[in-house]
Amino acid sequence: MVKRPRIGLLAPVGVGVIATALATWRLMPGVGLWDTAEFQTIPPILGTAHPTGYPTYVILGWLASIVLAPFGEPAFRMNLLSAILVGVTAGITVDLVRMLTRSTIIGVATGLGLAATPIVWAIGTHADPHALHLVFLAAILWLLVRWESARLENPLRADRWLVAAAAVTGLSAGNHSLTLLLAVPIGLYVLAVEPSIFARGRLVALCVAAFVVSAALVYLELPLRGGAIGFLKAPFVYGRPDTLGGFVYVVTGEQFRGGLNDPFGDWPGKLASLASLAIRQLGPLAALVLSGLIVTAIRHRAFALLTASALAITCFFNAAYVNAEIDRYYLGPALIAWLWVAIFTAAVVDRIREGRLVEAPEPASGEASEAAQAPVNTDSAGGRARGRFDPIGLAVAALAALLLLGPTIAAFPDRAAAADRTADRSAGLWLDAVLDEVEPQAVIVSWWSYSTPLWYAQLIEGRRTDIFVADDRTRIDMDLGEVTDVIDGNLAIGRPVYAIRIDSQELLQLNLRYTLTPLESPLAWNVLRVTSRSAAGVRP
Repeated sequence: MVKRPRIGLLAPVGVGVIATALATWRLMPGVGLWDTAEFQTIPPILGTAHPTGYPTYVILGWLASIVLAPFGEPAFRMNLLSAILVGVTAGITVDLVRMLTRSTIIGVATGLGLAATPIVWAIGTHADPHALHLVFLAAILWLLVRWESARLENPLRADRWLVAAAAVTGLSAGNHSLTLLLAVPIGLYVLAVEPSIFARGRLVALCVAAFVVSAALVYLELPLRGGAIGFLKAPFVYGRPDTLGGFVYVVTGEQFRGGLNDPFGDWPGKLASLASLAIRQLGPLAALVLSGLIVTAIRHRAFALLTASALAITCFFNAAYVNAEIDRYYLGPALIAWLWVAIFTAAVVDRIREGRLVEAPEPASGEASEAAQAPVNTDSAGGRARGRFDPIGLAVAALAALLLLGPTIAAFPDRAAAADRTADRSAGLWLDAVLDEVEPQAVIVSWWSYSTPLWYAQLIEGRRTDIFVADDRTRIDMDLGEVTDVIDGNLAIGRPVYAIRIDSQELLQLNLRYTLTPLESPLAWNVLRVTSRSAAGVRP
């Protein structure tokens, strides 16, 4: 086995540090709204999150909230975790590209370019499990490529890499259900690399066990912290994951069923939207993606099958799925597109140096013929080939890497401005205004986006624990009835009631039934004091 150059160890770490620094530079300073506040609240208390539970992220976030304690409040720590995860992804990408192209320099450019891609940079600025999903995707690709490469050296010892890939896939499934879209691509890749895989029953059983055990271990967090064992119940539990029905409800994401909208319709429009997204994320490099796929298919057939099918299935799902803003669902395709462009760039470098564009390495032996196109662990395009220093190759690769980063450098100011969350204190200001004005022992009939920062204030900061937040989810889990049931029941016992609602029709109906008075602070304009009209002779 060729000894790995020292730069091959330093480059991923260096790029990872730079990528982490970029995200931290634009980091949100504190609590947010919507799911951001949820993922700033749930991990530090090791609670259970909304479907599909995200137990891997919650467990990692709990550990990170302890390790990163010196860096600030829990909300900031969870934001910082996302920045670190983007850095880890960038570092893995450097080494993955090095294995695929034999070029550390092109790997460095790819890792930096990925980190400065708008959706990747944005996901690193606030708490979000999609940042961990991107790490897992990069790690799965790395492990699979390493397995394919190791089969050329020692087929039996290579099995550990495939088993490790299965275990990481299980952990990834415990983080985000988008991982399930990788099942077919991974299966196709394994069959392409080793068509006789099913004849090796022990290896198949080990891989299945690794996946199931790793996924099961993290998903145990849901029933355990959900209350299956009373004293282990978390301060916040979404749904009822301590029961079989509740566990299935959360894990399968049943509440989001029906999100697919006409998956086979309007393909011209969907393709146009996808092309527009690619241009916004990659700039001029978007024009090289298809060429990159073609070169990848010639140089690394199995890897092309894996990544092309993964990108196609993910984009097909995303194009048909309707649920708030889902640009972050394209993080995986963004990584894959960068890998294809990197392989294309390395092929051009090879052509310039040796007049060789797409020829694959010759098999090392007859036994290795089925993996003839597996990546190798030398560093030719980066300036080192078969133990000799190649200054021309180094110069050509460096120029190619600079050109690869050109669009990123040109768009850097705009991307930095778009990713900037450093001044985003709106949620904290809103929260302070609300908690200052709301009366003692009040009930706030809230809506998810604003319930989550309220829970952060109560569960993490210990503020205004006298308030009861009757979120739409809480009403279901505690069998509280409809919004009007909660309002009427609490008004009847003289408890102050406030409402945060966004649906205009619902607000109209509530205004006909009650007197709604906004809080005095303009920052808390959407929080309405609810009083009965019966005293004025108006029947509800």
